[in-house]
Amino acid sequence: MSRIKAGVLGVGKMGEYHVGVLSELRDVDLIAIADKDQQRGQAISERYDVPFCKDHKDMLKQVDVAVVAVPTKLHYPIAKEVLNAGIHVLLEKPCSDNLDHARELFDLADRKNLILHIGHVERFNGAVQELHKLVDDPILVDCKRIGPFVERMKDDSVVLDTMIHDIDIILNLIDSKVVRVNVMGRSVFSDKDDVVSVQLAFENGCIANILASRASQNKERTLSITQKDSYVILDYTDQEIYVHRQSSSDYILTKDSLRYKQESLIERIFVHKDNPLKLEIQHFIDCVKNGTPRKVTVDNELYSLEIALGIMEQIQKQKRISH
Repeated sequence: MSRIKAGVLGVGKMGEYHVGVLSELRDVDLIAIADKDQQRGQAISERYDVPFCKDHKDMLKQVDVAVVAVPTKLHYPIAKEVLNAGIHVLLEKPCSDNLDHARELFDLADRKNLILHIGHVERFNGAVQELHKLVDDPILVDCKRIGPFVERMKDDSVVLDTMIHDIDIILNLIDSKVVRVNVMGRSVFSDKDDVVSVQLAFENGCIANILASRASQNKERTLSITQKDSYVILDYTDQEIYVHRQSSSDYILTKDSLRYKQESLIERIFVHKDNPLKLEIQHFIDCVKNGTPRKVTVDNELYSLEIALGIMEQIQKQKRISH
């Protein structure tokens, strides 16, 4: 397979990002795009000079790989159709909103000897890649992913919309089973969960606190890790990592005030910054062309989804009890 023929099914905001990256890759020919919204499809077609198919079935006859970036509720039926057509799939996260459907998709891909890659773009963030070299024995992990409400995401819980990124990163970082989950959540701007706070306890003793909100006027995406000899802070937006070591703290009491003093050695980690989506698509293409092993095992993909869906289930139970 010398050059890969690619198509994008679903050209909303995320789908357009994929179109932009695929149209620039040297060993990929972007053959066609498809979307049920013809006006949107035509606009993207003209912007990137790529043919638009009114019916996605026409696109499937022409491509080796397809990016599926449709609403979550359509992930299972559309991805299943694409895999059954013998086409490798990059399916935007989450794989599905149903664990059995996700298992079925991976089984189908396996039977047909096809790649099914789930689009967790944060895995390819340069800072996240560096994090694995710095984290050895975490005691406490704190994640915050907050921002303003976006109307187009109102059909998904904030858990499947954004928190799943942090769940996925934490589970792959800690590499231990979750033994307890505490959850609080509430709806603010939609009938789904817009603010969710989760505490995970792991078999190895590590604790993780995860906050996801789309009801905040400030955008913040950070992850911090406490270890015995270091405190690691990652900023997703800037792709920056700072490591605090040899910290000391003290109170300074004077006649007029009580002040808090803290000192530590702060190390800024060099992070190779590239477009994470480009790196992700290149990895997917590499898996298809060269049989490169997938970054995350299928079992780990399913485990992240299982935890995310379990969190949503707990919130629903709490809502039923309170009503």
